[in-house]
Amino acid sequence: MTSTVRSLRQRLFLVVLLPLVFMACVLGFWRYTAALETADQLFDRSLLASALAISRDVSKSGGDALTPWTRDLIRDAAGEEVFYHVSGPAGSYITGYAYPPVAPKSLAYQPDQPVFFKGLYRDDAVRVIRLTEHAFTEYLSGDSTVTVWQRQSARERFSRQLAFRAMALIGALLATLVVVVWFGVQIGLRPLTNLQDAIAARSADDLSTIRRPVPAEVQGIVATLNRLFSQVVASLDAHQAFISNAAHQLRNPAASVLSMAETVRDAKDDVERAQRVEELISAAHASSRVTDQLLSLDRLQQGSLLISSERFDLAELSKQVCAELAASVLSKGIDFEFKAQSNSLFVYADAVLVSEVVKNLVDNALKHGGADLTSIVVEADYFDNQACIIVSNDGVKLAPNDQEKAFSRFGQLEPSNGSGLGLAIALSVAQSHNGALVVEPVERGTRIKFSLPSVG
Repeated sequence: MTSTVRSLRQRLFLVVLLPLVFMACVLGFWRYTAALETADQLFDRSLLASALAISRDVSKSGGDALTPWTRDLIRDAAGEEVFYHVSGPAGSYITGYAYPPVAPKSLAYQPDQPVFFKGLYRDDAVRVIRLTEHAFTEYLSGDSTVTVWQRQSARERFSRQLAFRAMALIGALLATLVVVVWFGVQIGLRPLTNLQDAIAARSADDLSTIRRPVPAEVQGIVATLNRLFSQVVASLDAHQAFISNAAHQLRNPAASVLSMAETVRDAKDDVERAQRVEELISAAHASSRVTDQLLSLDRLQQGSLLISSERFDLAELSKQVCAELAASVLSKGIDFEFKAQSNSLFVYADAVLVSEVVKNLVDNALKHGGADLTSIVVEADYFDNQACIIVSNDGVKLAPNDQEKAFSRFGQLEPSNGSGLGLAIALSVAQSHNGALVVEPVERGTRIKFSLPSVG
């Protein structure tokens, strides 16, 4: 099941755009509340100016109605119809509209100070100002109260107009940013598109390093690709070399088996035929051994996915392997001994590959020990938290300086009937299990130590 991943262009677009949309919403809300506050302040000042103008006209006219000039001035300043009511001492009606909005009972009396409150007038929400002053006229003397009010709908309509204009401006700016960001991201990603086209234009065999200039943000990706290309090239070269060497190593055993089979067919009598059969079996064993070693080496080169691990006793496993090899070694007139210096050497590794290492080390001693080889000793011991298998022989000396060549694939210090794979496999097994394979210095013969981390 494949998962759909949003394109880089869309991701960048959303990363840039979403905060802008959020800020636009925040600014729009702030602008609307600010418009309401601004409308309240403007209209409250207009109401105060109307109340002062009405109070002045009433005082000058001695309680008569407002002059037409004052009416027009109030209407023009307020932008909406304004209602008023003027009362004299003891609440006596002087002029204006009857039945003004009733002030809340909690509203305190404040002489010579304007008081604002909200009320109802003919079922409409209104904003009211009440101004109480001590007035003297030709007929009256005492407190005069001027009440002026205006519908709330006018304020809300005005504030909406302010907010809508601001949001329209914000929307236009946001739309412009959307277009700029969309095409800006496209232009910014153009080097990636060019890099993709350059890679797509390559042939399947072209794994050379990418050398074209790229932005700093992409240099890490290009460096990783170049490193991957180098690893692939190295892996392909290693596989080609392995196949070439494997074909060369298998050619001789295969030719030997074929030659032995022909001699069996052409044998003159039963005695010669029996002898040729034994030689054919020996050649087949050698060919099978080389094939097994090649398969083991290929398995190790495939990596840890093909390697299984389990906890087992390295000393006991080595003892079993030596018991299987004992008859073959002793039949060649060579002393063969196994020594367990520690009762248990538990490790966590692939038991099949480790047993192959023990076989390879003993087989290496047999094939490269030379004519003076008389004894092979396998020891299981414990050193510095390491479980060790040490294979020693008294044959041809292998110095630590020759270790690199001896441990290489198909590497041999002197011509022999070996494949040159045994020690290479042992080294690969050790490295894949965080262990080691070393040649230790001895006065005579060869001493090779294979070690793995002990798990107690």
